Amino acid sequence: MHPKRLPKWAAAVLLLSAMLPALAQETKVRFQLDWRFEGPSALFLVAKSKGYFAQEKLDVTIDAGNGSGNAVNRVASGTYDMGFADLAALMEFTANNPTAPGKPVGVMMVYNDTPAAVFALKKSGIKAPADLSGKKLGAPVFDAGRRAFPVFARANQLDASKANWVSMDPPLRETMLAKGDVDAITGFYFTSLLNLNARGIKDEDIVVMPYPNHGVKLYGNAIIASDTFIKQKPEAVKGFLRAFAKAAKDVMANPDEAIKAVKERDGLIDEKLELRRLKLAIAGSIATANAKAEGFGQVSPPRLSLMASQVSDAYATKTRVDPNAVWNAAFLPAKGELNVFPGK
Repeated sequence: MHPKRLPKWAAAVLLLSAMLPALAQETKVRFQLDWRFEGPSALFLVAKSKGYFAQEKLDVTIDAGNGSGNAVNRVASGTYDMGFADLAALMEFTANNPTAPGKPVGVMMVYNDTPAAVFALKKSGIKAPADLSGKKLGAPVFDAGRRAFPVFARANQLDASKANWVSMDPPLRETMLAKGDVDAITGFYFTSLLNLNARGIKDEDIVVMPYPNHGVKLYGNAIIASDTFIKQKPEAVKGFLRAFAKAAKDVMANPDEAIKAVKERDGLIDEKLELRRLKLAIAGSIATANAKAEGFGQVSPPRLSLMASQVSDAYATKTRVDPNAVWNAAFLPAKGELNVFPGK
């Protein structure tokens, strides 16, 4: 029968048959965020919404998370192929589970400077790290700033062993500081600052001590991938990072537009609030002087080694962190594709 005389249903079958090989070529990637769908997740959601992942023949599923430690565990277990997690949490897992199969490794740095910070209210009289001595500090037990506080303390001549910690669930952290139940808290800069604002406390009434501004050179969150996925789908890892770099450039060039991708994924977000959070993350952790000096997505080997040593001590890991066991730069895009920072 002449093709033009085929019944409509038959023509549809032929068209679907022609499309199947292309669809079959797509690689599924299960991706775990470190936290909820907030401003900074635009970096990943833009890559999805603009079709950058699809252009790399990737079918990426992006799920919200509930902490870097859990993101590392879920990638390690094979529940997710890739994820977004604090590099210190990855180091801790690797050093405590040296023989675990499929251990995740960092493949692209995103938060070149840790967002961790100490927060206090000006009315408390706390103005500098030295004023924290003997004070009551609050944070969830898994908070990155709390876990790394010994590094902050050592850099500022404090005795970390004398810190008086109060633990709470994340939603109560800023409330307890506002009520005076604790003297100071640790948290991500772009999270705790906005949470304090939401509780009626103005920026000018808050003392913020960002770790990077007080002698702490820790890296923050990186894209991680399981060793198993890397070995089985190396081209998928490369494609994911290319798409992400392309999206990161778009996000930093136009965050106002990028936040719409987050709104599309979670219609309940406060768009204005999350836009501010995204801009704070870009300025304080992503497009920083260190990131521009080292190159987007990359790390400095001496700085990585220093962090490995500091995490080994601060987290009291079972074995010393081997920097070569937690980082693999082989999948990064070409230098030109990593030129994502906006011009002056």
